[in-house]
Amino acid sequence: MKFRILAYSLGNLGINLYTQAFATYAVFYYVDRLRVSAALIGLAMAIHGLANALFNPLIGYLSDRTQSRFGRRMPFMVIGILPFALAFFLVFHPQWAVSFHANGPQSQSAAFFYFLFSVLTLDMLFVIVALNWTALFPEMYTTLKERAQASSWRQFFGLLGMILGVAMPPVIDSTLGYEAMAALFAGLGFVTFTVSLLGVRESPQAQSSANVPLLRALRLTFWNRAFLTYVGASFFVQLAFVFIISIMPFYTAYVLHATSAQTTLLLSTFFLIAIPCVYVWGTIARRIGAYRSMLASLFLFAAALLPFLFIRSYSAALIAILPLGAGVAGVLILLDVLLSDVIDDDEKRSGARREGMYYGVQGFVVRFGITIQALVLTQVLAHTGYVPQRMDQVPHAVLAMKLLLSVTPLCAILIGLLFLWRYPLHGTFQRVPANGRAGMHTGC
Repeated sequence: MKFRILAYSLGNLGINLYTQAFATYAVFYYVDRLRVSAALIGLAMAIHGLANALFNPLIGYLSDRTQSRFGRRMPFMVIGILPFALAFFLVFHPQWAVSFHANGPQSQSAAFFYFLFSVLTLDMLFVIVALNWTALFPEMYTTLKERAQASSWRQFFGLLGMILGVAMPPVIDSTLGYEAMAALFAGLGFVTFTVSLLGVRESPQAQSSANVPLLRALRLTFWNRAFLTYVGASFFVQLAFVFIISIMPFYTAYVLHATSAQTTLLLSTFFLIAIPCVYVWGTIARRIGAYRSMLASLFLFAAALLPFLFIRSYSAALIAILPLGAGVAGVLILLDVLLSDVIDDDEKRSGARREGMYYGVQGFVVRFGITIQALVLTQVLAHTGYVPQRMDQVPHAVLAMKLLLSVTPLCAILIGLLFLWRYPLHGTFQRVPANGRAGMHTGC
């Protein structure tokens, strides 16, 4: 059991390695280093967000209905792992298709279309692999105790992936460049995804019970109050997290005037403090329930953002990052548990295990947050006087970076709390699913 949990959980390292490296540095790389128009990159991210609205629910639905001797999820994962790694590599290698000079690309439109195509390809393959890997969680672990344990290991490896994905690119870039970083990360992600397959075990009962027609599946999903309140909270909370990660390279470079090594240390501290806190929040969740624990972690997350509006020194930022990492750790582990409760509740309503559809819609919401963040970031930079690689940015640009790291994510968290306040699955009750497997479902 322990080996399976560890092997399965290792996949989260690869998922977060790719996700955080892309979310943190893709826009920065194209806008600041390659000098592609910020407006064009924002447009590409907007188109990507619309396409994602189709990818996630459609692939989730197809995955739910798949029946094979290898299971519902495994065929998608096996087929998608290698192309997924290659797609990540190509996002950071536009030079093979587009000519660049000191002042930017020879053709802004060519750079735009390359970025758009590579991002759409990466996102489609991300959904094929990550959605199916994630959808296995509530099927494989059916009680609060199992889920808290497995989620703790998932988030442990996820945080390692975040540390590598966020903190290491500046170090690798300073010596080898972003292109080498992409090659190294692509190889590491491929290895972790492959190992994670060793921990997968699918339920034959789940495969045989998932034949819900598309329209009914959509109706059951979008009329589910528990899911709507959960996904609303999840969207705004994860939007806050994405804002923090994406603005951090700009904030450290142009507000704190930090070096690449200092940026790496700051981001590493953020995630390293979160690792032991994952287990603390897991213990708290087993004692007071996932719902109350989630509320507590969000209040800590929100309060920890305020100092970044006033910080002027690197040393102060290094101290302020500690409670921020502790709050984020709780959010990471508890989102999984709350969504698993929603899926269990849906099984009683629909008579089927529909993890794919729920994680598909959840994945779209999360990825759409990346799109919104990229649009806001690029438009704010374009309209506040930001100049790539100029250390003395104008005051409006510096203020915008401070607001994007503090007030903007704080507002997102507060809206998320309003949704979470309406989440109905509190209390403890015995889950008796349609397939007859009983388990304990505990909210708070």
